Amino acid sequence: MSRIFGAVCQNGYVVRDIHAAMDHWVKVIGVGPWYYIDRVKTDYFRHRGKASDVEMSIALANSGDLQIELIQQRNDAPSMYKEFLAAGREGLQHMSFWTRNYQALYDRALSLGYKVGHEGQIGGEQGRFAYFDTEAHPGTIIEISDISGSKGRFFERVRQEAQSWDGSDPIRDVKSR
Repeated sequence: MSRIFGAVCQNGYVVRDIHAAMDHWVKVIGVGPWYYIDRVKTDYFRHRGKASDVEMSIALANSGDLQIELIQQRNDAPSMYKEFLAAGREGLQHMSFWTRNYQALYDRALSLGYKVGHEGQIGGEQGRFAYFDTEAHPGTIIEISDISGSKGRFFERVRQEAQSWDGSDPIRDVKSR
């Protein structure tokens, strides 16, 4: 539990091959089902304050209440994902804290000196997210994500499906919103 952000709700892994990563999580770790979005449509995406046309695929699954996110960037646009891979890393890149009061948490983080590395929005204002430039070692970037809208309802569906998953239909394609 973070005294600033609350409970960690998601671990985000940046990978070079999202299909191989999903396969590993299903066959070796037994986590699924995976909800796969081939090309995420963002309303906007900014890297270090400048617009970026990042293209990415994501996959989501839960292990208990913890969501696992896999991210594969599909182009060379500036992002913290690209920086992570360019540093020779692959794997756990961030931990995400979810909120229904995004602006208050965002403002609090900024008031405490956190700097935004990249941020964006998916599916309207209630789909905002920000990654703070907090990486002291791989895997320690902090993301905050607004779950007050449709994204939160989708995340809850992913969590519920994982509770009763019997191993069938391990990869479920989702059309980008």
